[in-house]
Formats: sequence, structure tokens, C-alpha cells
Amino acid sequence: MRPRRSVLFMPGSNARALDKARTLPADTLVLDLEDAVAPDAKGQARAQVLAAVRAGGYGRREIVVRVNALGTPWGRDDLAAATEAGADAVLLPKVESAETVAATIAALGPAPAVWCMLETPRGILNANAIAAASPRVAALVMGTSDLTKDLHARVTPSRCG
Repeated sequence: MRPRRSVLFMPGSNARALDKARTLPADTLVLDLEDAVAPDAKGQARAQVLAAVRAGGYGRREIVVRVNALGTPWGRDDLAAATEAGADAVLLPKVESAETVAATIAALGPAPAVWCMLETPRGILNANAIAAASPRVAALVMGTSDLTKDLHARVTPSRCG
């Protein structure tokens, strides 16, 4: 087990942020190719993340690449880039089933580890099956913003309902 006290999400489309992340005191850096990147910038973001991970300099920080879903136009290329770059893990968005994990792992190949983002009520209900889908599932991550939206929950300043 690896303790993760702080996980920082960095937009893959922001080269300056990727560089600055090398100096920030976080245990894990998630280099985001999904929500934080506009569709027309996804190719450039992927290239920047690939170059940043390859260049290293992140010290002992765990490097995770949040990819686009396998069924999107960018998913397979994101998976290949994360693997090629040597990321510690890939973070899969909006995982709702063990089948999604299995299909992604089949496309991913033998490395790296897989984190699953649970962002929908269905994902939460299937959390046990998702966690058990493969020994490569290393973490479940709560996507509270999308989950709140899907639940039609009230957002308050204190983030409590």
C-alpha cells in the first residue's frame, strides 16, 4: 500500500502547470487528458503529457494519467501514450461496470495500474464489482462533482446537502 495524503489534478493542456507540478508538495499527480481538456486540444495535451512524463523530474510523486474513455475518439491513443510514457497508473473516467475495466485493461496491455473514477450512481452501486474486476485496479476515486449533478443534489457553499 502507498499512502496518498494529497492528489493533485493538473490539466494536460497546460504545459506550464505540468512543469510547475514538479515542485508542488503532492503525493500523486493526475495529469488530466479528459475533463480539463477541450476536444480540439486533446492531441496537443496528450503529446505534452507524454513528453512531461518521459522527461521526469517529478521525484517520488506517483504519476497518473487520466485518460478519455475507451469509447471516445481519444481513448485508445491516450491509453497507448500513458503506457509508452511510463505512467504509474491510468485513471479511467466514469467507470460504471467491471466490464468497462476489463475492456480497458485488454486495450491497455500489461502495464500500468488502473484507477477507476466513480462519478455516477451506477458506478457507486457497482463499486465492489469494479474493485474486483482485476488485480490491476489499484484505486477507486470519487468524482463528486458529476455524482452530485447526476443525483440532482443541492450544492451549498459548505458542500453539504
